[in-house]
Amino acid sequence: MSDILLDIPDQIESRRLIIRSPLPGDGAVVHAGVVATLEQLRAWPASLPWAMFEPSLEASETFCRQSRIDFLARKGLPMLLFLKEGGHFAGACGLHDLDWKHKRAEIGYWCHREWQGQGLIGEAVQTLCDFSQHQLGLRRIACLADEQNLASRRVAERAGFRLEGILRNERIAPDNSLRDTALYARTN
Repeated sequence: MSDILLDIPDQIESRRLIIRSPLPGDGAVVHAGVVATLEQLRAWPASLPWAMFEPSLEASETFCRQSRIDFLARKGLPMLLFLKEGGHFAGACGLHDLDWKHKRAEIGYWCHREWQGQGLIGEAVQTLCDFSQHQLGLRRIACLADEQNLASRRVAERAGFRLEGILRNERIAPDNSLRDTALYARTN
């Protein structure tokens, strides 16, 4: 079966979140979230290189529209996170580098500054991984976190990822510093 024929719902839910594919028009809320969280995002240039660029409404809207295209083409499963209570934008979590033939992908995530420390990203990661492995048949999901980003590493560990090793100087930050990356994987 062709990848594009896979039936994947536009949204899934967890206990506190609506996890859904970006839509045209979501750029404004994503932009506001990025701007509010920029200082925290820029602390991890190797893991979040897109945060090193000056954010713009146009770039955020382009991201949302391209993400929707990628979702529909089944090239990736980028998702936005919204609180069920109040509908506030809480961040993003998605599967990238999808390889349907070998049933594997890479996960990435970030949380809006206002909602950090509440376990929302862990909830989103757990929900998306469970869905992807049980409903879509993915066998391996990798997570690459900056070795020094302990919060991100805890999210991976709590979601059932196992540390496979440290990639030495694999990611080069925009300031030309070398960053080590912790490689985690969740398999079934």
